[in-house]
Amino acid sequence: MKEFLRLLTIAVVVNFGACLDFTQTVFGSATDGVPAAFGDFNSDELTDMFMLRDDFRTVQIFLGSDTEPLLKEGPKCTFKNLRISSVVPGDFDGDAFMDVLITTKGGDNLGVFINWGGSSYINCTSEEEKLLEIHGEPMVLDYNDDMVMDLFGLEPGTGKRTFWLFKKDRSAPEVRQMPMHHNAELRLPHSHAFVDLNRDFTADLFITAERNFEVWNGTDRHDGFLYSHTIDLPTGLNEHVGQALFFDVELKGNINLVLPICFDRKCSNSTILVHNGHKFHDMEINFKDPDNKQWGFIVPNDELFTNAITLRSGDFNMDGYPDLLATLQQHPGDTVQTFLLENVPVERQNSPMTRTFVVRWKALAPFANGTVAGAFYDFYQDGILDVVLVEKTGKQYRTKAFRNSLDYDANFVKVIVLTGLVNKEVPTTKTPLGKTKKTYGTNLPGPRIAYYTITQDGYPQYGTSAQIPQSAYFALHLPYTIFGLGRTPNFVDSITVGLSNQSKTWTQLIPNSQVIVVPWPIKEPWRWKAQLFVTPSKLILMSMVALGGTCLVIMLIILGLYIKEKREDKIEKLQEAHRFHFDAM
Repeated sequence: MKEFLRLLTIAVVVNFGACLDFTQTVFGSATDGVPAAFGDFNSDELTDMFMLRDDFRTVQIFLGSDTEPLLKEGPKCTFKNLRISSVVPGDFDGDAFMDVLITTKGGDNLGVFINWGGSSYINCTSEEEKLLEIHGEPMVLDYNDDMVMDLFGLEPGTGKRTFWLFKKDRSAPEVRQMPMHHNAELRLPHSHAFVDLNRDFTADLFITAERNFEVWNGTDRHDGFLYSHTIDLPTGLNEHVGQALFFDVELKGNINLVLPICFDRKCSNSTILVHNGHKFHDMEINFKDPDNKQWGFIVPNDELFTNAITLRSGDFNMDGYPDLLATLQQHPGDTVQTFLLENVPVERQNSPMTRTFVVRWKALAPFANGTVAGAFYDFYQDGILDVVLVEKTGKQYRTKAFRNSLDYDANFVKVIVLTGLVNKEVPTTKTPLGKTKKTYGTNLPGPRIAYYTITQDGYPQYGTSAQIPQSAYFALHLPYTIFGLGRTPNFVDSITVGLSNQSKTWTQLIPNSQVIVVPWPIKEPWRWKAQLFVTPSKLILMSMVALGGTCLVIMLIILGLYIKEKREDKIEKLQEAHRFHFDAM
């Protein structure tokens, strides 16, 4: 009997581990590509994935679906003589349809092409229709608040900091250059960001220079950015500086600058720094695994995904605190693997930070050696973040999917802010409440999203996030924000969305809901709309099952009593019929 139970336990563990790898369920057989960006291309409220395939000569959109496979092959564009280096989805002509901007390698500079999108199709540009050239990958932003996406980067030849402003007639973009009195050399690969850092609900420009970071405040005059200050790197801590990342580390309502660095050239001594608005603090992360083997970040090289030290954030365990995905290398050795870094409370006293990160060495099992990148993705659109992993074997890349199976019922709120643009060619769809537009625009970089609620213990909980602050060098930001609420089933007291120096607050929102915000007109926040879609939690479903089971049991008891009473009545009538009546004599 003991042997049987042991074998049964092993079988359950093996099956559970196998179910966490659900690549076949997500991609089917189409795993021969790498994820380059995310966005809702066909405006069906399901997030799509933009993949690079055929040796980086094809960009194909994998459309989100609620049936298997969860990502289905969609429109694609192939270039015979060009190799694609990055993909940026967005609306570059103001027609409310998502376009697909790509950059291609060619010498020291990159060529920029735009494949103009329609309601469910894409017009592939020819290899001769290069729109412009740029030095380094561009960052997407909305420079003049017209909801048409623009670009920021370096002009080839001169190296000047330049904005390219796109127009609704698809003509050549307008070129504007930044003031030349700030001309420090910029780092490549860069991690520039379009993010609100001073809490005025206007996205600022964060620039990564070689020796420091520059912060340029956004204005509401549509005339660019005003220089604010620089953030210097700590002395002696910049042997290898990774890509900057922005999220609320401690749930204090602040967007922190998070920076992975190496103390030595081999990156055997690595750490993560967090800037709290005044200075950097070392998170003092333990990169030794249970076997006492030392790990660290990968020394930047010329390979895809490892040309820069890159972290990606998301709330994996739904406790409200954003976690990290990081690709590490064993030192000494060449074993490379992507791990989950959980955001946990600091145990030591007198720490300037209340949170730190702990490597969960087995959290992404069965995936192990060879995973060179990871990003968060909500495959089932249920508010629980799964993980997309990229495996490298030799020179070949394959995409895998990891299912996040939470063992407890957690609540969340999912917020997406769209451009608000509409197109008359978009068909309307019938709903129980009347006719509803199918789309309200596409990806929008820069909005600040904040929430406030009360926990089960009666303590206030704050959280804030920036939507799509970065778009270059495979940043792989999701086009929405998921705030984990833990086990708190209470109403979310308020959600505030702000951009272009305007903001609006919605109160008393149901947990486990998706909020779609349409900030149009941009200067009239009282007219902004919010659509709410509720996703039933496992607790509600279990309660319904329990209620249904209870009703079924009660019905069976009533039926049994009824049958018993009918049988007793029948027996009593038979006895009455056979009884001898003395009165009749």
